[in-house]
Amino acid sequence: MNFRINNIICIVALLALFLVMACVKDKDFEPPKANCPSDFSANITISELKSLYVDELIQIQEDLVIEGYVVSSDLAGNFFGTLHIQDSPTNPTQGLQLEVDLRDSHLFYEVGSKILLKTKGLYLGMSKGAIKLGGVFSAFGNPSVGRLPAAIVGQHILNSCDPLLPLEPTRTSINELDDSMISTLVQLNNIEIILEEVGQTFALKEEETIRTLTNCEDLELELLNSGYSDFQANILPEGNGTITGVLIKDNKDYQLVIRDSSDMDFTAMRCEDLVDEFTSTKIFISELADPDNNAGARFVELYNSDSELLDLKGWTIRRYTNANTEVSSSIDLSGFVVEGNSTFVVSPNALEFELIYGFPPDHGVSTNSPADSNGDDNLQLVDPFGNVIDSFGVVGEDGSGTNHEFEDGRAFRNENVTEANPVFSFIEWTIFNDSGEAGTINRPQNAPEDFNPGIR
Repeated sequence: MNFRINNIICIVALLALFLVMACVKDKDFEPPKANCPSDFSANITISELKSLYVDELIQIQEDLVIEGYVVSSDLAGNFFGTLHIQDSPTNPTQGLQLEVDLRDSHLFYEVGSKILLKTKGLYLGMSKGAIKLGGVFSAFGNPSVGRLPAAIVGQHILNSCDPLLPLEPTRTSINELDDSMISTLVQLNNIEIILEEVGQTFALKEEETIRTLTNCEDLELELLNSGYSDFQANILPEGNGTITGVLIKDNKDYQLVIRDSSDMDFTAMRCEDLVDEFTSTKIFISELADPDNNAGARFVELYNSDSELLDLKGWTIRRYTNANTEVSSSIDLSGFVVEGNSTFVVSPNALEFELIYGFPPDHGVSTNSPADSNGDDNLQLVDPFGNVIDSFGVVGEDGSGTNHEFEDGRAFRNENVTEANPVFSFIEWTIFNDSGEAGTINRPQNAPEDFNPGIR
C-alpha cells in the first residue's frame, strides 16, 4: 500500500515539475505566438505623434495609433526597460523610445517586427533631450514618462500581421548625426575605440559604463554599455571597422547602444597604423616673390613634378630670418594636396594676392610667415618625417649681397630642375634683386607683370 502511495506521489511531483518548466520564459525559447490585429491600422505617424509634445508632459486622450519597426533587443542584456522603434525598415525619418517594464521583451517584439501602438492613455514627454512614450511616475512631485507596467503592455503594443523584415541601418558618420536619428538603427564606418580604452572591458561589472568611439578624423561618440550585459566582461576590440547600434541622446551628447557585441566588426587596421603621410623628392620650391612695388603680393610657389598627386599632410615650410640658425616661422601644409605636374601657391595676404594676380592662392597664411620673406631669408621644405627635402639659401647666412638674395625681386627654379635638392645650389636658380652678388640679376621686379604664380 505504501509502495503505491509513494509511486503516486512521485508521478504528481514530476507532473508539477513539468508544468513549472513549461511556464518558464527563457532566452533560448521560441517567442510566444500572438494573434495579430486585423481590425485597425495606424492613423498617425511617429513624427506627427512627437510633434504633439511642446514643452511639458502630456497624456494622450485620443485614439491615436502609430506603427513602427522594432530595432532594439534586450536579448544580450544591453537594453533594459526600453523598446526602440523606427518608422520604416529602411531609410527611416523618425524613431521613438518606448518605456516598458517588460523583461525579455525580445520574446514578444523581435527585431524587425512591425508593431501597432495604441497611444491613448500613454504619456509623451522629453527626457535628456529625447522624446519618449510610456507610463508615468513622479519624482519629488514632478511627473515624467516612466515604464508602462508589464500587465498592460500587451494592451498597447501589438504585433502586426506583417512578416519580419530585415532592417537596413542608416549609414552615417559622427559629424552627420542629428536628432531625427534618435531611436533608429545607424551604422558608422572607420570607427575604433580610443587608444586609452583599448584592452578594457565593455563595462564595469553591474555599472552602466561609457566607452569612447572615434574615427580617423578624431571625432568622438559615446558608446553606452550595461554592466549587466552578457558581454560586459569581454575585452573591447582593438581594431578599426564598422559598428551598428541604436542612437540615443543624453542631453547634448549622442550615444550609441549596441544590441550585442556582434554589432561591432573591428577587424581592420587602426587609424594610426594606416600610412597616410608620404615623402617625395618630386616636390620643390619653384618660385619666391618679393615685388619691389607691393609687399602684399609676396608668395612662395611649390611644384610637384610627379604625375601623381601628393598629400601634404605633415609637410612644412620653414623660414630662417636673416642669419638665424633657429626656425623663425613655419607653415603647416597639412590638409592640402598638390596635383601631379601642378603648382601650389602660398600667400601671406590672400586678398591682396587675388587683387593683384586675379585669382586666389591655394593657401592663405599670415604675415611674417615663410611666404612673407623680404628677400634675404632662407627657406626649407620639410617632409612629414622631419627630412629637409628642398632648400633655398644657406641657413645661418644673411642673404643680403649674396647669390641667394631676392630682395625686391624674384627667384625661380630653372626649367631643367625636376627634383628637390636639400642643399642650395645657385645654378638651379635664376634670381632677380636690387643688390645681390655677381651672377644674380640686379633688376628689381614689379607685380604683377614680372611674376607668374601658378605657372611652371
